[in-house]
Amino acid sequence: MTLIVLTAPSGAGKTTIARRLMAEVDGLRFSVSATTRAPRPGETDGVDYVFLTPEAFQARVAAGDFLEYEEVYPGRVYGTLRQSVEEIAAAPDVRAVVLDVDVIGALNVKRIYGDAVRTLFIAPPSLQALADRLHARGTETEQQVQTRLARAEMELSHAPDFDTVIVNDDLDVAVAETVAQVRSFLGERGMEG
Repeated sequence: MTLIVLTAPSGAGKTTIARRLMAEVDGLRFSVSATTRAPRPGETDGVDYVFLTPEAFQARVAAGDFLEYEEVYPGRVYGTLRQSVEEIAAAPDVRAVVLDVDVIGALNVKRIYGDAVRTLFIAPPSLQALADRLHARGTETEQQVQTRLARAEMELSHAPDFDTVIVNDDLDVAVAETVAQVRSFLGERGMEG
């Protein structure tokens, strides 16, 4: 099983970069994370996230169903379902499974799978730029933005623990760097294409 793990502070652009990466590199499939948070307008269960009640999430944790999980914000737990990743990886046309997870989850996946994983940390150009992006999204209250920024400082301290750090100052450049890193990694693993 080959995994590409993208992580970043909230608002740094990892989901956008993941979508563009998958459009540019053949054989990548996305693993949808599970969460206890409520869907935002326009989000679809099973497409954007697998939305679970806190009780259902904890039951799945107790059953050992998660590859990784973390309470990222108070009352908001996110995780990667092991069975989902394994099913995706087993498909004949899949070269790698792409995970879009939090920083601690990404490090846990790397610890479990080692060299079968390439971890990419998407960094904002600065905390101020991140604050501007979060405010521009308009999806959180000011208190939620401040909570995300406080967490971002902790997450940025882990950037050196990742295989590659890509600063998303210019989206097209960040996507190109991500694509190049993934193609190189897949090539190193003997899966040219």
